[in-house]
Amino acid sequence: MAQAAFHFPRGFLWGTATASHQVEGSNTNNNWWAWENEPGRILNGQKAGLACDWWSGRWREDFDRAADAGQNAHRMSIEWSRIQPRPGIWDESALDRYRDIVRGMVERGMTPLITLHHFSDPLWLVEQGGWENEAVAERFETYARKVVEALKEYVTLWATINEPNVYAVMGYIVGNFPPGKTSINAGLNVMTNMVLAHARAYRAIHAIQPQARVGLALNVTPMIPAKSWSPLDRVAVSVLRRVYNEFFPAALSAGKLRYPTHTRRIPEAKNTQDYFGMNYYTRFACAVDLRMPRQKFIRYAPENCDEISETGFIGNDPAGFYAALEWAKSFGLPIIVTENGVEDSNDNLRPRYLVQHIHQLWRAVNIGIPIKGYFHWTLVDNFEWERGWSQRFGLWELDVETQARRKRPSADLYAEICQENGLSSEMVARYTPQLFEQIFPN
Repeated sequence: MAQAAFHFPRGFLWGTATASHQVEGSNTNNNWWAWENEPGRILNGQKAGLACDWWSGRWREDFDRAADAGQNAHRMSIEWSRIQPRPGIWDESALDRYRDIVRGMVERGMTPLITLHHFSDPLWLVEQGGWENEAVAERFETYARKVVEALKEYVTLWATINEPNVYAVMGYIVGNFPPGKTSINAGLNVMTNMVLAHARAYRAIHAIQPQARVGLALNVTPMIPAKSWSPLDRVAVSVLRRVYNEFFPAALSAGKLRYPTHTRRIPEAKNTQDYFGMNYYTRFACAVDLRMPRQKFIRYAPENCDEISETGFIGNDPAGFYAALEWAKSFGLPIIVTENGVEDSNDNLRPRYLVQHIHQLWRAVNIGIPIKGYFHWTLVDNFEWERGWSQRFGLWELDVETQARRKRPSADLYAEICQENGLSSEMVARYTPQLFEQIFPN
């Protein structure tokens, strides 16, 4: 058997990613808590509840597990509704608790990547129009200043907004996230306000902390026509790429908002990224389908994949990952993979998904794409938004009733990758022997 290893550059960040509402528990002052309490909004009527019970302190044991596994970084988010429970009111005790959590991360040798907004909003903000109200940009800047001032001793790596494209599409165009609207115009308005909020927060963070590295985490989903011969499918892909994948990078690099029908200059957003944060899960095949009015008559799914996750949400498409990294390279920034993973309660697909995606990550690094880190989604099973507890992304399994954690085999695989700073033939032979000839051909 060949003995070889694919190594990453010294200082490469290896970690996992989490989000406040999904792991903290007892978040009762934000729009997702309200959404969970509306009948029919969450699959099987489930609620986040205690989530992973981090707010009560179980982050300590989970961070111990991450550090023991060789992870040298962690990405987490701050809950705006805890920091600012009402307009003009700041909860210093909540800031102190976040300071303890981030300090705990640093003490365990992990670099924090802190996200300021990960899908959840304070109820008072929603009552004032939320992200449809252009005043949100100033409010978000004020919140960002408060958090950065509190955490600047420990944090220099920031993400302003997680997946603004997902937030706008799911909340305002498709309607599966709060507030449940189905308006393209509302979605585009929210995306515009998110660009303005990001730009203001970017400049505010740098004013406080000149050495900071600031970006956002964009969900990048490569798209292909389901039927290559279909003009309608090709048009659908063109529109989706422009709105979903390209809108935010074009605004933050060139200062241009590229709407489906026109372009608007927004110079204050130009060059407001220090790195390109990329969340990648799968590639979609897209088709025009008149039976799907809620999705604006476009069907998109992870088709043309040999392996599909257990609820059909993600296809194991490592070639799509490589294509996404090549595309991100075009923006001329260092790249951080801020999320990548697969739902897999039995841990059958995850080892192959992880090995194949890390191999493609190494291929991209090896040809000079400036990738600086990789954050696996996620550390421990958590509450997956409108899909409730039906999807299990964790390297560690969570018993929601007892809060017990159980290590999945992939946790050991990822630990070896982190500790080796690479992927070795021995790892592939042990965890995914069926892939050995593909990854290490004779």
